[in-house]
Amino acid sequence: MDNLQTYIEWFRHSSSYINAHRRKVFVLLLPGEAIAHPNFGNIVHDITLLHSLGVKLVLVQGARPQIDTALTSAGLEPRYHEGLRITDSETLRHVKQTVGSLSIDLEAQFSMGLVNSPMHGADIRTSRGNYITARPLGVLNGVDFSLTGVVRKVDAGAIREHLDERSIVLVSNLGYSPTGEVFNLSSEDVATEVAVALRADKLILFVPGSGVNNPAGERQSTLKPQAAEVLMKELRMTDLQTAEALRAAVAACRKQIQRCQLISYTRNGALLEELFTREGSGTLVSQERFEELRQATIDDVGGILELIKPLEEQGVLVRRSRELLEAEIDYFKVIERDGTIIACAAIYPLDETCGEIACIAIHREYQDTGRGEHLMQALEVEARRLGLSEVIVLTTQTAHWFRERGFLPMEVGELPVKKQQMYNYQRNSKAFRKAL
Repeated sequence: MDNLQTYIEWFRHSSSYINAHRRKVFVLLLPGEAIAHPNFGNIVHDITLLHSLGVKLVLVQGARPQIDTALTSAGLEPRYHEGLRITDSETLRHVKQTVGSLSIDLEAQFSMGLVNSPMHGADIRTSRGNYITARPLGVLNGVDFSLTGVVRKVDAGAIREHLDERSIVLVSNLGYSPTGEVFNLSSEDVATEVAVALRADKLILFVPGSGVNNPAGERQSTLKPQAAEVLMKELRMTDLQTAEALRAAVAACRKQIQRCQLISYTRNGALLEELFTREGSGTLVSQERFEELRQATIDDVGGILELIKPLEEQGVLVRRSRELLEAEIDYFKVIERDGTIIACAAIYPLDETCGEIACIAIHREYQDTGRGEHLMQALEVEARRLGLSEVIVLTTQTAHWFRERGFLPMEVGELPVKKQQMYNYQRNSKAFRKAL
């Protein structure tokens, strides 16, 4: 029963993310290592679920380990320079065979529909084509990369047509020239350029670990591009695959892709956890402010009501109607995290010298994280800006929290006259004051 209730609560909570992701364009990089991993079948199921929820998907396929295996089997040595494959004509022959075979296998996985499987009834259509125009990389630092190329142009219009027809678009790491040549490309660069050309809402890159870790081994849930570049240089010595994915994420961010996410391909459900929970499972690289304390607006009323409802039901907060909250919204500050209101509080001026701090609410997943302190500081700054010299608070259950922050007990008869007239003796709230 507990597991069922947890599932129900998660499913309800995920509805806001389902609505937010519907009709959005996601570009996913599936490196060859991910495709070869035993967990890849679960990734296919999760991608199928995203498609069923109305997300428009472009899958960029890598094949680096598979190509290396094919070359070794043919008695050829894989050659690299600065992380890029050197592709001569014989190497390209094996690249084309390997990529073609892998693409067919990928299409087959999305065609499955066995009864009692997650794919049953999905009826997914995939689309492949010559969407990528490429040119030769040329000679760098004296090294001729031969038939290794770089993306010159992405046929975004053709890809959008297929997305609008509810197809999943598959893009390989091969590019084509107007003269009929074929070039071997970096799948990370292809994913970046496709995302930029489509103005995608997300670029998702699968990596071996749970996103990016700092030198202490702790997962970085969010990174700005500048910080990501520093970590990228360190990662090149220990995890080249993640370093390349991080490089692609930074490049995409610099080209106005708002959200690039690095997610584990070894962990079952990591994609869903990243997209449908607040904390996620990987690393978000973004120019955006991921969390912000700001003045509330009328658009925040729904989020505040959802936040305070459990506390109202417990009797911790006085009930507020939507109409009352809309009228009082200018008194509120909120903390917004990834588009969700996770904390709120208000400061109500009572007279020329005193204001009341009220309706402090922190989402249960973010309690004891310092956000209440952050809100309190912001409210005290606002009180001083309003010319107030004192703030009061009425509380039934958090007296110690306010005492620890410099509030002193006071009698109900010492409250400002306006507040005395509104005091609810049935609640029997404790009153505290703090001089500013």
